[in-house]
Amino acid sequence: MMTDPVADMITRIRNGVNRKKEYVDVPASKMKAGIAKVLHREGYISNIRYYDDGLQGVIRIYFRYPDDESTIEKIERISRPSRRVYVGKNEIPRVMGGFGTAIVSTSRGLLTDKECRMAGIGGELICQIW
Repeated sequence: MMTDPVADMITRIRNGVNRKKEYVDVPASKMKAGIAKVLHREGYISNIRYYDDGLQGVIRIYFRYPDDESTIEKIERISRPSRRVYVGKNEIPRVMGGFGTAIVSTSRGLLTDKECRMAGIGGELICQIW
């Protein structure tokens, strides 16, 4: 049993990028699929595929390497099961002065920090990417 599946996904992404893999496979869940969609929408990854393995399914995340450099320099988990981090609409952090992205779980689903500021809502700070 895994206590933090989202941290496992982030670690798999970090390890895949560091080893310059073409893709990584992650056990599927709604939260992980939402995080992958946000990463794709923001241009950090090139594609997402879902494969049914007869159990819970697998999400395959394909990386982007323009000019032989990864688009993901660093990705880290912020809110953990042992210590949840919630931010209000005025407390949403600017990652790398606006060059990075924070993923926030809100009542409207998973949004980026920029989308949360525009909508005027806060939520649970899931992770930061730059």
